[in-house]
Amino acid sequence: MTLTAQARGTIAELRESVARLHSELTRNELVVWTAGNVSARVPGEDLMVIKPSGVSYDDLTADTMVVTDLHGNLVHGELAPSSDTAAHAYVYRHLPEIGGVVHTHSTYATAWAARGEPIPCVLTMIADEFGGEIPVGPFALIGDDSIGRGLVETLRATRSPAVLMRNHGPFTVGATARDAVKAAVMVEDVARTVHIAHQLGTPAPLSGTDVDRLHARYQNVYGQR
Repeated sequence: MTLTAQARGTIAELRESVARLHSELTRNELVVWTAGNVSARVPGEDLMVIKPSGVSYDDLTADTMVVTDLHGNLVHGELAPSSDTAAHAYVYRHLPEIGGVVHTHSTYATAWAARGEPIPCVLTMIADEFGGEIPVGPFALIGDDSIGRGLVETLRATRSPAVLMRNHGPFTVGATARDAVKAAVMVEDVARTVHIAHQLGTPAPLSGTDVDRLHARYQNVYGQR
């Protein structure tokens, strides 16, 4: 595949940033051993950068990141891409606004996925980041784009950037890979808090009006603009 100098430069930058973002997964204790992955769409190209399969987080560098097309075919790199590549690629093919995808098996979010139960919107943080309950996606086996199909179907019906794939674990998306990592950190945090709240009683859900107002404020006003 022939790429312009600008595209090659963009890919080099993404390989650096995606490698660094994997350290956020370990720093926030969202992954164990070699499980989990971060990917980023290459803007203007039908390509993505993703973690290689089965490589220790300690060994991840920009050079070990691999580049595939949006059907999961290896374009650049010496290692095999993540076993979740087909799912990431399917999301990028069908949701052009998505620039980053993350998958983890973080403990509390995965526990909700094992139960097949959405995380209810009982916290302002859930309203802020996820815009309502965090939904459950269908069960699908790894190996083809079945997980991707379930993700896209679920994402199209929700404002949430996180989906709890049944009996599997959380996938998160964002306009950038960093946004998707942030959502992965936050979904684990609220999954833990709501689990604890259930041990104490029945948490009260937020009203739909309040959820809408909180979500709009957080997405459009909060932080530096």
